[in-house]
Amino acid sequence: MLQTLKNAWKVEEIRKKLLFTLFVILLFRLGNAIPVPNINNALLSQYFTSSLNNTILGLYNVMSGSAFQYGTIFALSIQPYINASIIIQLLTIAIPALERLSKDGGEEGKKKLENITRYSTVAIALLQAYGYYVILSTNNLMSNTGVWPAIVIVATLVAGSCLVMWMGEQITEFGIGNGISVILFAGIIARVPNTVVNMVTNLIHGDSWKIYVAYPLMILGGLAMIVLIVIVTNAERRIPVMYSKRVVGRKIYGGQSTHLPLKVNMSGVLPVIFAGSIASLPATIGMFFGKTENSGGGWGTFLGLFNQKSALYMIIYFLLIIFFSYFYSTIQFNPIEVSNNLMKNGGYIPGFRPGKPTSAFIAKVLNKVTLFGAIYLAIIALVPLIVGAISQTASNTGIAIGGTSLIIVVGVALETVKALEAQLIMRNYKGFLE
Repeated sequence: MLQTLKNAWKVEEIRKKLLFTLFVILLFRLGNAIPVPNINNALLSQYFTSSLNNTILGLYNVMSGSAFQYGTIFALSIQPYINASIIIQLLTIAIPALERLSKDGGEEGKKKLENITRYSTVAIALLQAYGYYVILSTNNLMSNTGVWPAIVIVATLVAGSCLVMWMGEQITEFGIGNGISVILFAGIIARVPNTVVNMVTNLIHGDSWKIYVAYPLMILGGLAMIVLIVIVTNAERRIPVMYSKRVVGRKIYGGQSTHLPLKVNMSGVLPVIFAGSIASLPATIGMFFGKTENSGGGWGTFLGLFNQKSALYMIIYFLLIIFFSYFYSTIQFNPIEVSNNLMKNGGYIPGFRPGKPTSAFIAKVLNKVTLFGAIYLAIIALVPLIVGAISQTASNTGIAIGGTSLIIVVGVALETVKALEAQLIMRNYKGFLE
């Protein structure tokens, strides 16, 4: 990776793209330091410090680089765009018109889908900004109240989210890698210094067993998880495919062998995000009503069952990750369509007849691969929660330094390095041809 960066820096064109990417990231971090008007930021930070645990808003806070907690102009960050992208992707399966745009629309259809996603981002940002305002007003976290302060807060948050979306698109076009992923990466990495400072503080003032046993084991476990993520991210199950020879005129086509790759972790981090969002719904609803597990009564008992340290929460979380892994792989990969495409192009899987037997075999392999990928995601997501429950660390450990963040960071790093390597290879071919 370091060698790739070194080689890329020597190329002027790629160096400009890297500098542009770093410049946009710097602007993103500066925006995370500009507060939204009419918000009492000190009270807001205190409120969220005690209320983000166990809720979906904790995940938003991590992905925004703590901007959500401090009420800055990029508090919503890239979340509305991610939500819009997921919704549009799911709707392309359910709505024939969107499916036609996706498959048969070509470049023009792709642009129309991108515009629909942008408009959906604005709509979702409006809803989330209004929800943010409701939290502020109901908990007396505003320095000024009234209609105009409310309009200013909502408009600022929506404009900030749209600006972040635009910055991500600029990175994709003029920088290196997928811009949205890079922005997400920058927001999560921004929390690393605070995490390190907190760990050092705990080392200085903590118990001796934590200093010499718990924290070294946590560091080694984190490194092992990174290695596992790298291995599984690049892992794939290759199904051999043969192509029959065809005579067209005086030329013979086909006859070669290739493979059909099935990624082990086909759905990425989405099952973890979906599962975490649903598992955190009780605590999120309780937060809107000002209730916590310490409130006592029915609310306290109910929310205590869904604490991140509870066994019930972990079991539900595990099952939801398995479910969403299968759900997303089913949407993303259609064995029948793949089988039909192979048959049209004269391809076949050795030992299986074209058509239904081929699609059945691909579906069987896909189910096995998806199960392995789902268990891997569940392990990565649950290990920080289990460690936090055993060591009695902060209850948001599983979100702050846990599996979701780790999968995103490592995945984006690998993706960016591949983009750099592709740029270098393309330049080498260009120089060779010239």
